[in-house]
Amino acid sequence: MKAGKLNNLIVGIWTANLAICLLVVGLFYWFNSHPAALAGLPVLAPAGSQPTRTPKPSITPVPPPTQRATITPWPTPSPGPSVTPMPFPPSNRIVIGQSIENRPQEVFRFGRGRVNKLIVAGIHGGSEWNTVELAGQLIAYLNDHPERIPPDTSLFILPDINPDGTARDHGVDGRVNANGVDLNRNWPYNWKANWSRDGCWIWRPVTGGTAGGSEPEVQNLIAFIDKIKPVALISYHSAALGIFPGGRPDFAPSINLAAAVAAVSSYPYPPLNTGCDYTGNLTDWAANTRGIPAIDIELTNHVDTDFDQNLKVLQAFLDWKR
Repeated sequence: MKAGKLNNLIVGIWTANLAICLLVVGLFYWFNSHPAALAGLPVLAPAGSQPTRTPKPSITPVPPPTQRATITPWPTPSPGPSVTPMPFPPSNRIVIGQSIENRPQEVFRFGRGRVNKLIVAGIHGGSEWNTVELAGQLIAYLNDHPERIPPDTSLFILPDINPDGTARDHGVDGRVNANGVDLNRNWPYNWKANWSRDGCWIWRPVTGGTAGGSEPEVQNLIAFIDKIKPVALISYHSAALGIFPGGRPDFAPSINLAAAVAAVSSYPYPPLNTGCDYTGNLTDWAANTRGIPAIDIELTNHVDTDFDQNLKVLQAFLDWKR
């Protein structure tokens, strides 16, 4: 190639490069002065940077379907909400005695038949306050439906044998009476002041009293039971262990009553055996010293009254014959 033509080619290349540079610079200044022209163009991240990610919304775990709580040897008591005392109907009200702190022990009677039956609640006071609440619901129901009582029957309901415990606390500190005695350990049959705590309630120090039947609340109920001579007895407790027939050794009428109640309820029967030695309790005393078929019914938990279920229990109890 001749020198003249080579020089002309070089000059052309440099001229083209210069033109391109001028075009780029011109476009840069033009877009800077007209930002609206960039509105539809994608924004490119600087080299090496990570693109911004829109965080995913947090996910609240969906709880599994409600399951029946596992039964433990001594279910943890739940104090539950505060309870407004139910205004018990004044009709057919009997005061059988006073507690240590001079609170009345009230019994309510329904029916005028010669066959007497008895329901007792609240023996563990505020620790099992839902039994007191259930008794109040049954009293209110029967006050509105007296026809549920068979003509030959009188039903007596003692809603709270331990009013001092109920007044003290709706929790573990409400279990005992004002002397610190567990009233369901104070009955004068198979009584002990202390017992092995294996498998038993252990949340507070308690005693069975200074002797069987040492507590006025128990003495008052013994006197009342001996007066009316009930043919059957239910003692309500909580929670979750099932239906316990009274009697040591076994008392066949108590077992028959337990089976009749179990047939209309979902309470476990035979009851859960935790290995606890239930000394000095009401139902064993009733069965073995007075020949009264007696059962302990444990509500499902320490809060609910299981009212609908216990209307069926009530009917089975009223219909039951030895």
